[in-house]
Amino acid sequence: MTKNEIADILNDIAVLLELKGENPFKTRAYQTGARALESLEEDLGTVIAEGRLSEIKGVGEALTKKIAEVHSTGRLRFYDELKASIPPGLVEMLQIPGLGPKKIIALNQKLGVDGIPALAKACADGLVAALPGFGDKTQEKIVAGIKNREAYGKRHIWWDAFEVAEPILQGLRLLPQVQRAEHAGSLRRGMETVGDLDFIVAGKDVAPIVEWFTTRPGIREVTAKGETKASVRYETGLQADLRIVPLEQFAFALHHFTGSKNHNVQMRQRALARGLSLSEWGLEPAEGEGTVKEKAGKVGGAVGVRGIETETELFAALGLPFIPPELREGLGEIEAGEGGFLPKLVEWTDIRGAFHNHTTASDGRNTLKEMVGAAEALGWEYLGIADHSKASFQANGLTEERLLKQVADIHALNTSGKFSTHVFAGTECDILADGRLDFDDSTLAQLDYVVGSVHNAFAQTEADMTARIIRAMETGRLTMLGHLTGRLLQRREGYPVNTAKIIDAAIANRVVIELNASPWRLDMDWRHWRRAAERGVLCSINPDAHETGGLAFVRTGVNAARKGWLTKEQVLNTKSLPEMKKWLIQRKG
Repeated sequence: MTKNEIADILNDIAVLLELKGENPFKTRAYQTGARALESLEEDLGTVIAEGRLSEIKGVGEALTKKIAEVHSTGRLRFYDELKASIPPGLVEMLQIPGLGPKKIIALNQKLGVDGIPALAKACADGLVAALPGFGDKTQEKIVAGIKNREAYGKRHIWWDAFEVAEPILQGLRLLPQVQRAEHAGSLRRGMETVGDLDFIVAGKDVAPIVEWFTTRPGIREVTAKGETKASVRYETGLQADLRIVPLEQFAFALHHFTGSKNHNVQMRQRALARGLSLSEWGLEPAEGEGTVKEKAGKVGGAVGVRGIETETELFAALGLPFIPPELREGLGEIEAGEGGFLPKLVEWTDIRGAFHNHTTASDGRNTLKEMVGAAEALGWEYLGIADHSKASFQANGLTEERLLKQVADIHALNTSGKFSTHVFAGTECDILADGRLDFDDSTLAQLDYVVGSVHNAFAQTEADMTARIIRAMETGRLTMLGHLTGRLLQRREGYPVNTAKIIDAAIANRVVIELNASPWRLDMDWRHWRRAAERGVLCSINPDAHETGGLAFVRTGVNAARKGWLTKEQVLNTKSLPEMKKWLIQRKG
């Protein structure tokens, strides 16, 4: 196990101990141990082998034994027994926003609440509001949280869905019976959340394909298993559907099941206007409409227009260039294609670096050097470090002194020659409730750039929140605005803000707007980017990485940027290092 995976276990233990009402000092010891592991710059295995683990500040004798056990075996008996000793319903209640261990203990001890169903009933009966320390507002938030959880439970974060889908796709492609295989559905379109997985396969000997698909590790149940279709549900609740078609039908099936519904309707209408009928089975003269499936079944392949093997050829048959899956939302992509106005969308390979990243100096899980090393492994020319400012005390925000010490460390690292990746010194500076920035001008002037973000006072009205953010942009110190609405997908709606006014202010004050690429944020929403970019707003696709692996989240940001019709030229961090240095100097000037 890696040091961060072990740190996760230690943090879980701390939460579970809190749920049991254990001594807070004991709980804090596990949190401190987790933090110590995250800050460790040496190889954990080497430290353990040399017997130096207990020498690390924050890691005592008891933790040393537990860390060594889980590192060598991948299991920790104490952790397993602790989980078994706590009703799973209490742990599940932690998923409700605003419910921490202390409140859950109070609900359990005073009302006998042992899970979300019992919690919902207690709220409905008004019992939660009557508890000391709760009240009507807390009860209302809990009720809203339960309703949101039910709604969100039907969909899955794109990143989580992709991690399940990609090994399945690669496995399908390796089967000798498979001629072609692709993702489809909302996953292929790069939607921020995914309802289920769709796989389109061209193959002849279908039985072995179906058998392989329905016997993958992690499957909880097989919900359908036929000759050319199968459906399974994984332990995570994610459903995966398989459709096997003849090679001649592959392009049509892939286009149809990629969607969206609006795009498909418009494409069928376009086909009809040309005397053709388009479906998942083929493209044929419109007078045969209603019999396409039947005819395709008889001839064993697509009918009507022949020689279409790819989606590019399918679009061409209807007088269109290839429309990237991300744009297929029925939002003008067909008209743009017809008029020759489809943009050349930004690619993952266009990204040269990113600016919103954290280290162990605040709430990150890897050191400065580890983060830079990971960026170098990605081939990035630069990496921006933007740890939290002091107002974000819950995230170990930096004081002025700690920030300037970090700036000095970054400068020293850049001159050391240890890395080819250049490091820019920045901050994620809190935008305070009145619109002031958390650091003064003299401190911010010593940085290469400033990301300004809202992290508190979410209950402000739309007018107040909008004015707050605009005041921050008008200081002249903000380089870019971080996660515009503060939303957390599947967990929390964004705070109210007038996006149009923010975009106007960004243009007026030359502020870049971030597309926060964290799979749980993707904020600013892709639906606003096309118009914003057309008006001249620059986008910075930032992963908001809190560990080395988080840098790869830029991929989800590129998905969203493509859905927002963004080109390479409209994304700040596609600039080369010399271009980026020049731009930042000019921006400060």
